[in-house]
Amino acid sequence: MGIAGFICFLINSLLGLLVLALLVNAILSWLVAFDIVNYRNRFVAQIARTLEVIVAPVLAPFRAFIPSLGGLDITPVLAWIVISGMQRYLLPPGCAALAELLGGV
Repeated sequence: MGIAGFICFLINSLLGLLVLALLVNAILSWLVAFDIVNYRNRFVAQIARTLEVIVAPVLAPFRAFIPSLGGLDITPVLAWIVISGMQRYLLPPGCAALAELLGGV
């Protein structure tokens, strides 16, 4: 597959890392909500800020049309479903089209 396979591998890996960031961000928010960890710890605060910078652009479109459910945020779950659908149903045909476009390079 060559370059097309490598590009598709990178895209799939980045989407997987994004799902991991969503999961870690959700777990960290639960830990903070249940007062297991707090933002006074500089390490926790830095991790939380970094994760927020990564996941906020992904969650913003979902939060624009999904109302708050009384403190329950389901947008990470919906983002995970959309990203998984992209990985399973959109990425393979896109990779095949890219491979055909590059012609075996």
